[in-house]
Amino acid sequence: MFGGGMPELPAENYLNKRNIPRMDFLVLFLFYLAFMLIGVVTICICSKTHCLKGLVRRGAQIFSYIIPECLRRAMLRFLHYLFHTRNHTFVILHLILQGMVYTEYTWEIFGLCQELEFSLNYLFLPYLLLIVNLVFFALSCETNPGTITKANELLFLQVYEFDEGMFPKNMRCSTCDLRKPARSKHCSVCNRCVHRFDHHCVWVNNCIGAWNIRYFLFYLLTLTASAATMAVVSTVFLVQLVMVSDLYLETYVDDFGHLQVVDTVFVIQYLFLTFPRIVFLLGFVVVLSFLLGSYLCFCLYLAATNQTTNEWYRGARAWCQHCPHVAWTPSAEPQVYRNIHSRGLWSNLREIFLPAVAHYERKKK
Repeated sequence: MFGGGMPELPAENYLNKRNIPRMDFLVLFLFYLAFMLIGVVTICICSKTHCLKGLVRRGAQIFSYIIPECLRRAMLRFLHYLFHTRNHTFVILHLILQGMVYTEYTWEIFGLCQELEFSLNYLFLPYLLLIVNLVFFALSCETNPGTITKANELLFLQVYEFDEGMFPKNMRCSTCDLRKPARSKHCSVCNRCVHRFDHHCVWVNNCIGAWNIRYFLFYLLTLTASAATMAVVSTVFLVQLVMVSDLYLETYVDDFGHLQVVDTVFVIQYLFLTFPRIVFLLGFVVVLSFLLGSYLCFCLYLAATNQTTNEWYRGARAWCQHCPHVAWTPSAEPQVYRNIHSRGLWSNLREIFLPAVAHYERKKK
């Protein structure tokens, strides 16, 4: 199959010799993908309310009766290390996964596409995107997100106005012993206050703030584009292979002994049995493209409206106070979050890609 010349699809012999259960594996695979996507969407929806925390709390109570205490403590220590301390675990995992995907692409798809006379510019595009992605990945990891110190505290206090709601005046960080500028937040993982704090990203082992949000957006954009490009190349390769081999003109014998014309479902299952690694890679990058693309759209929405993930989440919690299904104490008055920092699309984007304080600091030096 992988020797010289045109890759062979032994379609006729394979179809005539075997009666294939058409739907078994394909249905299970599609159910698995649907289950994963529904799970991600459910988590996103539940995160806007306190449903997710309640489910996690009840699940932890159930597991506390099943898992031994020593094992439970070890799991808690491990999870604390992963998600509540700065470490390079997810950075290494990110690079390993990226390396495995590109190794599979090079080993399986690149050579076969050359045999089908694909354009080299088309085939080298994922590698170009990989180089650009790694540059912005390194910048997201190493760039100072906007750490607030005694030296720049007064400067940061003048950047944004206080809304007296989410960001009241004269608030101090009890850990850093600094006055908290508007839109800042203390990151418990990095143990520092960050200007225009967005979130802490374990994949880059760094906070995302005013000074590296632009690099993070480009990193996310190139990562999404590389996954989508690889999905397109893999899909075109498989379609071209089917067209060249005339597989769609073949027939097969079904479970009842009847002669059937090959249809789309059969072709997909046949390709999985013939090229399992390529089809699995295709499924992985398609799901990855969908998830990364959705998150990229969310981040671009926040950038266009001049919001951070931290502000969006806290605003969503304030919105949930009006939800009749959520119980609140009588003393907790509903608050309405109002975004006072949006100045129009282009001004908001300019603030992301040309942060004022960073520009001032460079001029000062």
